[in-house]
Amino acid sequence: MFINKFKAVCIAAILCAGYTVNAQNFKVVLDAGHGGHDFGAVRGNYVEKKIVLDVTLKVGELLKKDKNIELVFTRRNDVFVELRERTEIANREKADVFVSIHANAVANAPAASGTETYVMGTSKNASNLEVAKRENAVITLEDDYQKNYAGYDPSRPESLIGLTLIQEQFVTQSIELASKIQTRFTNDAERKNRGVKQGPFWVLHGAFMPSILIELGFISNSEEGAYLNSEEGKNEMALSIANAILDYKRQYHSASETLQTLPKETNTRPVKVESKKVDSVQEKVTPTPPAQKSTVTELKPETVTTTGVSFKVQIAASSKNVDLEPSNFKGLNNITVVKEGSMYKYFYNETTDYDHARKALEVAKNKGYNSAFLVAYKNGKKISIQQAINK
Repeated sequence: MFINKFKAVCIAAILCAGYTVNAQNFKVVLDAGHGGHDFGAVRGNYVEKKIVLDVTLKVGELLKKDKNIELVFTRRNDVFVELRERTEIANREKADVFVSIHANAVANAPAASGTETYVMGTSKNASNLEVAKRENAVITLEDDYQKNYAGYDPSRPESLIGLTLIQEQFVTQSIELASKIQTRFTNDAERKNRGVKQGPFWVLHGAFMPSILIELGFISNSEEGAYLNSEEGKNEMALSIANAILDYKRQYHSASETLQTLPKETNTRPVKVESKKVDSVQEKVTPTPPAQKSTVTELKPETVTTTGVSFKVQIAASSKNVDLEPSNFKGLNNITVVKEGSMYKYFYNETTDYDHARKALEVAKNKGYNSAFLVAYKNGKKISIQQAINK
């Protein structure tokens, strides 16, 4: 009964309020998970509620540099905020995106590491459900949670599946934002990429806008926990998140400049962490296809000189050396590979023409490589896309 009533209220709210991109400012709601008497995951000196609050505030400081971004925080200090109140804040503010930031931990896999970003959705994957179960369990710390969340069992996150229709109209954009977050984590902060995933998270299901939940990494991993607890780690993760939000804003709202510098910190001792990237050539999640199917077909190869600027589409990185057969890359031809350290980077379609490169990127994404992105080279050396298109 509760499920049906809640669904009716939410759908009515969507119809009344509508979802439109703010014509003037781009409003971002930043949600630092846990807080107050809800510590989140704790491993020794690594406390989730503290780490994610620091990262969230740093993301806000970086995004403030864009005068067209309006920021809202669900919490700015160590206070407890009810789970349902977090998305209610985003809905009241009519936010353009909702970004909830968390850190992961597991009891029986101390070697587990890497970032993952979730969107609301059905999932039968045991690990996805376990993450949702841990994050949803916070409702048991609230007063009268049996009344406020009547009909929902936090030990069975799949009981939220009946409410996922509320997020259906936002799932494509949520996946786009999540993909941009993971791409930035991989390439800017050089973290291991565990992929974009779906799960039944209470904090996401009632949001009337594109919404994601970020897991920064595993504080149960001593090395990754040290990184996330360090100023260096917090700065790098915050910069990756901020730039990904700006990437999304450029695509769906208005122009933004990429943030190039980290905040200055003093008296810090950076923790050195081995760089890790995507551990699988295959995408971990098959997203819901967009309403309008792309009609782009695969591009013919272009002759590229060894001097000047050229563009490639990076589609994957892996510790495995995979044969460059189309069958291994979802039917794509013109695949090349470069080994950097212990990692193999796989690229699709090299070209000297930027428009041609953008079409190649669309082809790759249409094939299912939703985290694909453009890279640029000049005289054999990697440069930023901004530098390349300004040449």
